[in-house]
Amino acid sequence: MLSSKELQRYSRQMILPQVGEEGQEKLAAARVMIIGLGGLGSPAALYLAAAGIGELHLVDGDHIDLSNLQRQVLYKTNHQGKSKAQVAAQQLTAANPNIRIYAHPQMADEIWLRDHVAQVDLVLDCTDNLKIRYLINRACHDIGRPVVMASAQGFSGQLISFDFSKNKNPCYACLFPPQQQEDVHNCSTMGVIGPVLGVVGSVQALEALKILLGLPASSLGQLYLIEGETLAMRTLKLNKSENCPVCSA
Repeated sequence: MLSSKELQRYSRQMILPQVGEEGQEKLAAARVMIIGLGGLGSPAALYLAAAGIGELHLVDGDHIDLSNLQRQVLYKTNHQGKSKAQVAAQQLTAANPNIRIYAHPQMADEIWLRDHVAQVDLVLDCTDNLKIRYLINRACHDIGRPVVMASAQGFSGQLISFDFSKNKNPCYACLFPPQQQEDVHNCSTMGVIGPVLGVVGSVQALEALKILLGLPASSLGQLYLIEGETLAMRTLKLNKSENCPVCSA
């Protein structure tokens, strides 16, 4: 049951027939994990908190550096040297004190993911580390949780989602086989224009909301390629790989 203040706070999205009071109650009951609180995780977390996701788990072991401030919009100059997860929790609590926010100031590894992904309903992969992305993919697949994954570099972004509650769905390793990615640079070593991260992170939040509301999510099993220089968007349908080491094992 939503309170009178919640009805007022979320009134503009509850007007939408796709949401309504029933949908808002679904969001209030949802538990979402955001892994990586940088350029993608910042806008994604802000929009999910504002939308009224009942429980947010914020995972990042890094501390805020001056070079982060060009694109990581959760943080301010006086936050330098502080934990990203803890500062993000403080900022989001100030934005919406009616939701539960948990900071996890650590890097996600295989054991931690297996213990904690099972405790949430959906995961957002906002990392810039390819090794961790494969671990997130494996954990979400094995536990059966949907995940919205994104990356960005330069003026370009990519986004794709997977619903691992359905056994026949492909996974990230079908799209990018691990054995072919050994020499790929992580996004942390590449340049990026800030607004591209804002666009892609916001789309991550949008797709997460649609999945939680039970609405069709266009990014499920479909890679979106977003080109900031031309404002063009392309899509590639992903098929399950018979040789995938994760979902065909």
